[in-house]
Amino acid sequence: MLLAIDSGNTNTVFAVFTDDGEIKGEWRASTTATRTSDEYGVWLLRLMELESIHPADITDAIIATVVPATLYNLKSLCEKYFQTTALVVGEAGVDLGVEIKIENAHEVGADRLVNAVAANAKYGGPLICIDFGTATTFDVIDHDGNYAGGVIAPGINLSLEALHMAAAKLPRVAVERPAKVIGTGTVSAMQSGIYWGYVSMIEGMVARIREEFRADMDVVATGGLAQMFSDATRIINWTDKDLTLRGLYLIHKRNKG
Repeated sequence: MLLAIDSGNTNTVFAVFTDDGEIKGEWRASTTATRTSDEYGVWLLRLMELESIHPADITDAIIATVVPATLYNLKSLCEKYFQTTALVVGEAGVDLGVEIKIENAHEVGADRLVNAVAANAKYGGPLICIDFGTATTFDVIDHDGNYAGGVIAPGINLSLEALHMAAAKLPRVAVERPAKVIGTGTVSAMQSGIYWGYVSMIEGMVARIREEFRADMDVVATGGLAQMFSDATRIINWTDKDLTLRGLYLIHKRNKG
């Protein structure tokens, strides 16, 4: 079995794949750079046990991280508890199977490249992949399945927190879809501005990317809030919560055969 680890700015997701690509178990923890391999190990092994997965079942591992400080302990976790050396997306010799067609390829976050691999394999290019994470990213896959660049915007939770912190009288509110665009109170006005403002940003950005790329591109969304926004706009064709994990599986399969 394969242990796939996606370490993002907010959460780190662990998933175990069977040899035929089925997700046997999936768990997430808050991303903390100081968390040791032993802390990961005690937590993860207990959760795996609940799914009848034993450490000896894990024969391979792959890691993608956008937080470099977590990499050492995640690699140590794989070595100490599963006796395997993890493949790391972005390290020399790791073949993604796609060309990165931007000026500085090393600047692209590992998660964005992994998403591009999975999105192209499942849906085909040209395509826009939107990931609703700590940042909201729009990544462009061209006709040949190559990574052609993208857009990075503040994530919705980050925007909400900034609004609360910068304005003394504005409370902290939850992300949810309001019934109406026009708010009749402070909370409903904030929720409308964040939610419908974000929907408008998504629709506007996709329209501008399509215009600049000169193609009628489909859109796939992933990330924790993808479904919430997919329900509000027809511009998103598919929602795929396991896109990043699927990309890790495909990259490992390509490199390990």
